[in-house]
Amino acid sequence: MRKYLALILAAMTGFVMAEAPKLSGSIDDTTESVAPGFHNPQKDVGNIPTTFPFQPPLVPHSIRGLQVSKNVNQCLACHAVEPSKVTGATPLPKSHFTNRDGKALQTESPSRYFCLQCHVQQTNVNPIVQNKFESVRQTQGK
Repeated sequence: MRKYLALILAAMTGFVMAEAPKLSGSIDDTTESVAPGFHNPQKDVGNIPTTFPFQPPLVPHSIRGLQVSKNVNQCLACHAVEPSKVTGATPLPKSHFTNRDGKALQTESPSRYFCLQCHVQQTNVNPIVQNKFESVRQTQGK
């Protein structure tokens, strides 16, 4: 009985291993960026007012073709401190030069490197679900 049980378990393990996804190569071989869906992006609309306190500023221009990956961050070509003096883009704030412990850094904090996690591009689309959202600023009359 034990021999049959061991044989059945071995066969099942073989089937499971055959169906498991194959992982090959290293993490450096993986695709870093998947192009987001672009639906009618706004074109350089200037600064967009925020709708609640501490909201990250919204991206007022198209980000189509901009690469933000572990190796390259094209946002910094215009928004890093020195280039922003020439380009006129909003420079990175001081908060982007501190680590999680509040220690000041000489360069951008790695935890703030992936800009598009917080800063999002706006598009002109109809909402999927209608709502009556009013921003804090509208409620306060600002």
